[in-house]
Amino acid sequence: MTPSLRWPRKMRFLQSGDVSALFSIHCPSACIHYISSSRLESDRNAMKLSLSKVVNSARLGVINNLGRSGDKVLDFPGCLLYTKTGSPPHLTNDTLQTIEGVPPVAHITLSSLAEHQEVLEEFKDGIAKFAGIPDAVLYCSINDPVTKDPSGYNTNKSVSVWGGGGRLELTSQKFVSAQRALRPDWFQCLSDGEVMPTGCSKKRAKKSVDRSLVFLDECLQLLGDNERLAQSVLIGAIEGGDVLEERLRSARETAKRPVGGFLLDGFQGVAMSNETKLSLISSITAELPEDKIRVIHGMGRPDEVLECIERGVDLFDSAFPYEVTERGCALSFNHCYDPDPETAGGIHRTDSLSARGSHVLRKGETSEEESNGDTATHPDDPEIDWTGMTPFEICLKEKRFREDFRPLLQNCTCYCCRNHTRAYVHHLLASKELLAGILLMIHNFQLYFSFFRSARGALRDGKLGVLREIIRSQTV
Repeated sequence: MTPSLRWPRKMRFLQSGDVSALFSIHCPSACIHYISSSRLESDRNAMKLSLSKVVNSARLGVINNLGRSGDKVLDFPGCLLYTKTGSPPHLTNDTLQTIEGVPPVAHITLSSLAEHQEVLEEFKDGIAKFAGIPDAVLYCSINDPVTKDPSGYNTNKSVSVWGGGGRLELTSQKFVSAQRALRPDWFQCLSDGEVMPTGCSKKRAKKSVDRSLVFLDECLQLLGDNERLAQSVLIGAIEGGDVLEERLRSARETAKRPVGGFLLDGFQGVAMSNETKLSLISSITAELPEDKIRVIHGMGRPDEVLECIERGVDLFDSAFPYEVTERGCALSFNHCYDPDPETAGGIHRTDSLSARGSHVLRKGETSEEESNGDTATHPDDPEIDWTGMTPFEICLKEKRFREDFRPLLQNCTCYCCRNHTRAYVHHLLASKELLAGILLMIHNFQLYFSFFRSARGALRDGKLGVLREIIRSQTV
């Protein structure tokens, strides 16, 4: 039996506007009552989403009233600041300040913090203050989009997360208790969000939706009178694998609950083909209300981001630049949709480096590296791991960058490109210096954040299709 939301036919509203009617949710195992529903609606949905333009399904707008003080705003389509336990990878908070366009919402993961719950409970002021970012707006997801966790451990009563100390089982009560210790501004609801391979059984997809709806109802009940999380926004998760019927059921049922936004879960990794992902995303967003935010994990490549934006997704994680950094690579792509470089003021790619940093030469043509006496590394160089490489990056581990004294990307204004060269970063990588990760992270974050500014500008100017073709042309 599918959990369903049954609203009373008759509800009495006080003339003062203070609604305290009882809501009943009928689940397979119990009847759950919500008290003080007005507080649920007003507090948990305190952030305000304002749409300024909608083109087909693509949405341009801003989220206001963010943070404990309500003075933060987030433009969308946009991304979140990816962190490891509250700190951006490789960077200090001071170093982060050198990056332009840093999103005001930081992304933390429950899997990395759940085992530290006792420490945070004793601290009492939440993870933001504990991590030294008291003014940050925090979004807490269950799992890290970068990490591939073992599957098969979720049950009808609990969801397993994997931290540094191994597996932790979270029931709804333990989950809410952990969130009370973390005190995030937004948090993903507990859900059976295992990434399912293509062709998974309909029975397994149905089970993931049923479990997730039960977890959602239980969490809403536990949050009903929780003062510490009164201002936190609950993000409902849309599950169902690659089964369209279950995805739609999950979207419709979740939309009936008093959630503040939606997470399109289970799209990270390569379990599904890109065509299947995009088709499901289009169908899901068509079922969701327009006044609430839509978040997705694991779709971070620039071409994937634009495809998702065109299908109604608002927010993305920024784990992609971190993954690029971990490969010893630098993002190198053009996202300028304005034909006039002086007008655009954007970043322009000046070389034809592919994902592996190799230029496809015509007959008789000599590469810049070879003309300088530096032979380009063969793409199958056993010393370099090409796994996961994309067409939007160059691998600075390649030997041909030893004497390349250009910035990582021409016209890039990041600290690394203004002060250092490809040759220097290559040297740092070869020497295994920690500074290599710092400089690459600065560059990759800044270019990625500026890409989202271009996406918003293109949507505003009616040129999103132009930007999509520019990005797509760099994947050939």
